[in-house]
Amino acid sequence: MPICPICNGFKTLHLKCPKCNSELEESGRIMDYYDDYSPYMMIDHLKLEDGYPTTYSNHECPHFFYCPKCEFSDIELIKEQDLV
Repeated sequence: MPICPICNGFKTLHLKCPKCNSELEESGRIMDYYDDYSPYMMIDHLKLEDGYPTTYSNHECPHFFYCPKCEFSDIELIKEQDLV
């Protein structure tokens, strides 16, 4: 079963803001922002309803990134990895 390296702390992603070149802050999975209970729901079920057609089939985890300096925000699809 593939898992997200960002969610599980195996990897950190350092992205630059395209507007001001500051470092973007990783703010978690977008599914966690849906409602109060979404952080506790099955990830694969949420992927079927997240609005991104490839997250389930391509084993991707959508993460929210935010720039505290200029307030730019973006969603990055993180490729999940198999545990070996």
